[in-house]
Amino acid sequence: MELERPEIDFIDGPPPADLQVTDLKIGEGEQAGHGSTVQVHYVGVSHSTGEEFDASWNRGEPLSFRVGSGMVISGWDQGVMGMRVGGRRQLVIPPHLAYGERGAGGVIKPGETLVFVCDLVGVS
Repeated sequence: MELERPEIDFIDGPPPADLQVTDLKIGEGEQAGHGSTVQVHYVGVSHSTGEEFDASWNRGEPLSFRVGSGMVISGWDQGVMGMRVGGRRQLVIPPHLAYGERGAGGVIKPGETLVFVCDLVGVS
């Protein structure tokens, strides 16, 4: 089955204080565990504006990283854990599990809550 790029709806109301993980589709494949190398397609938007700041889809290839190794923001390490290949999950990541008060490269403002829709496409 060919994946489709997700659309992320604007979330009204105040951002959550803790990581929110919502399974949009449960995968049937191999499970991502601590130390697994995963391939994830994603779209990321800022909670405050709903504006997209990054998407692997724009590059045409998924992001690859080792779960739990600190290669990505903590919200990703925690949020992808336990996903199965073929699954789609929404992560709402508060600043302390994202880029905090420093923001990121002028693209993510300080103290921003981030919203990602992630598709787990591979585990090795």
